[in-house]
Amino acid sequence: MQRLHIDMVDHVRRPIIAFGRDYPADHIIEPHKHRRGQLISGASGVVVLTTPEGTWVMPPQRGMWIPPATIHNVRTVGAVSMQSLYVEPGAVPGMPEHCEVVVISPFMRSLMTEALGLPVEYDIHGRGGALMELMQHEMQRLPVLPLSLQYPANGPLAEQCRRYVQQPDVHETIDDWASTLGMSRRAFTRFFRRETGQSFVEWRQQALLISALPRLAAGESVTGVAMDLGYENPAAFSIMFKRAFGSSPLSYLGLRTSHDA
Repeated sequence: MQRLHIDMVDHVRRPIIAFGRDYPADHIIEPHKHRRGQLISGASGVVVLTTPEGTWVMPPQRGMWIPPATIHNVRTVGAVSMQSLYVEPGAVPGMPEHCEVVVISPFMRSLMTEALGLPVEYDIHGRGGALMELMQHEMQRLPVLPLSLQYPANGPLAEQCRRYVQQPDVHETIDDWASTLGMSRRAFTRFFRRETGQSFVEWRQQALLISALPRLAAGESVTGVAMDLGYENPAAFSIMFKRAFGSSPLSYLGLRTSHDA
């Protein structure tokens, strides 16, 4: 791919533009937005994306869709070799209206890698255009992964949720939160579901997972992370993780393929 400054992606007259860049560990990209939508993927490292609406965690070999004009900031956990597709609004019908972590198939990954070798202003009616058109079809078939954490719009509850993400503890209960916000358990239960679309227990588990993934990817032990989150032992945490994602923590992150207890 020809060299292209990131600020120019909104101005090139092509429906999809491929862009590749390497980021070091612990790199932070301050809040910004693009006119185009963006599909990102990385072969290694973890990407943590935050918007006013919530937090998303992209493990290695997965992808993330960022809708057009979405204000977001990015943090890398481990070095990330990022592939990005910048998509003209409306070029791929049916894409999610909110950020989502998605499955990137080996076929889609190969297409993205091939696209990086195209000229910026590729021939729309030639091989480049055909490749991008194929990716447009594949983007409509990307399965969504449960790796997001939505924040409510309510001020005090949103502050409580953000605090919890910074200091997660499996032992915090719905009664603790109801008391903090000066509400009865019953009223808080209804209020929380209305604001987040989830029960408190569901949201808390998701927050624990979202908090744990970057730390595990950075090389912290399952035991250390589990204990910090308040679990009695690493087995209890691993059971919760496997129930959510279908595999053990380190296997899910691609850090180990055999027994990791």
